[in-house]
Amino acid sequence: MPKLTALKPVLKPLSHRVSKLGAYENEQQRFRQRDESQAYRKWYKTARWQKLRMSVLVRDLFTCQMVGCGRIMADTSKLVCDHRTPHRGREVLFWDERNLQCICKECHDSIKQQEEQATLHLRGNWD
Repeated sequence: MPKLTALKPVLKPLSHRVSKLGAYENEQQRFRQRDESQAYRKWYKTARWQKLRMSVLVRDLFTCQMVGCGRIMADTSKLVCDHRTPHRGREVLFWDERNLQCICKECHDSIKQQEEQATLHLRGNWD
């Protein structure tokens, strides 16, 4: 009679998936704390912002405005309505359509973030 062999598991261990879930929950909690500590973060969740964002994307023809990029994106989830001059919580600058530009998420998460990180020492300065 042939020997029985054990079958290899088809599913990954559950503990690995549970640990990722915990990391996700920690990240969500961090986002909630950030949103509560910075009052202007709530402005991004308003219908007014969504309407303004879409008008800027349409105005810029869904094209990244970063110099040297110029990507055209049909998927608006890959576009960011970015403040040219950081608003730092100033409501007038936040809602000013002339201060907004359409840039692709890739440029926003790399080039634009590097520029903003270079000015961290200015945070809290209003002029």
